[in-house]
Amino acid sequence: MARVLSGVKSTGELHLGNYLGAFRNWVADQDDNDAFYFVADLHAMTIDYEPAELTRATFDLAVNLLAVGLDPDRCTLFAQSHVPEHPRLSWLMECTATYGELSRMTQWKDRGGGETVRAGFFTYPALMAADVLLYDADRVPVGEDQRQHLELTRDVAIRFNNRFGKVFVVPEAAVPKVAARVMDLQEPARKMSKSEDSPLGTIFLLDPPDEIDRKIRKAVTDTETEVRYDRQAKPGVSNLLELLGAATGRDPLVLAPGFANYGALKRDVSEALVEMLAPVRRRHAELSADPGYVHGVLAKGAEKARAIAGPTLDRAMRAAGLLAPPGGFVS
Repeated sequence: MARVLSGVKSTGELHLGNYLGAFRNWVADQDDNDAFYFVADLHAMTIDYEPAELTRATFDLAVNLLAVGLDPDRCTLFAQSHVPEHPRLSWLMECTATYGELSRMTQWKDRGGGETVRAGFFTYPALMAADVLLYDADRVPVGEDQRQHLELTRDVAIRFNNRFGKVFVVPEAAVPKVAARVMDLQEPARKMSKSEDSPLGTIFLLDPPDEIDRKIRKAVTDTETEVRYDRQAKPGVSNLLELLGAATGRDPLVLAPGFANYGALKRDVSEALVEMLAPVRRRHAELSADPGYVHGVLAKGAEKARAIAGPTLDRAMRAAGLLAPPGGFVS
């Protein structure tokens, strides 16, 4: 059985792109894999934040992950900061990665550096490497925009192993083939995101049915009338077809000829998305009413995670030449 691992940062509301591009695949991976998933609250600290908001966002994200179908009896769900091995291994990864590698990370280059940018924003790819390597993960589900980070993880794992002996499993990327990129409804050339720049372009996981319908009805199409799947010539229409395909399990190319106009397409997309997300909204309401259960899931998950991460950290620190205290590095 392969071990898979992935995490999501506890910032902003979750949206349809998160669900179709990642979470639905996470749920499927529970059945055939030893699956570990975590709320990346430490990564949320690389930008300005409010402590109370971070606390709330971390809990809410855990609720959402359970609501979409993660089952603590079939996977391990935990908060990153509840497993202290993460920041401890991160230091070893910072001492293995190079300045050049970190400075080539796309998000760092896009941010442009500057005196007010947190040092953690520069070094967080080393923490991401630690997140993965602690669990001897075979596969890491990632979006296309995270491939670079996983390549760095692979590079530092190989470098560490070559220098200090076989310590880490070198993971492989697992990029979903279906609906891996859900595009903005108003700007279909860019990915759907948590950004407030395009409120009509993003469908959030907990949007009520009337809000989903409103956003789909206002989705950008084009000046033609033919419903045709063509990503280059008709990005807006193609995005709607991909959403319908993801919600119904059908091929967008097969779906397109069944619509005489854009209105009919938008109606079916709206109905399919409302039906698909209805169980998530119901489960979210149940979990929100029982916070003790959610905290219990995270506590149990952290305990299971530490049982794997602790020995890995101990092995890595010994291999790196650090003097082990009596009983080892991890109690």
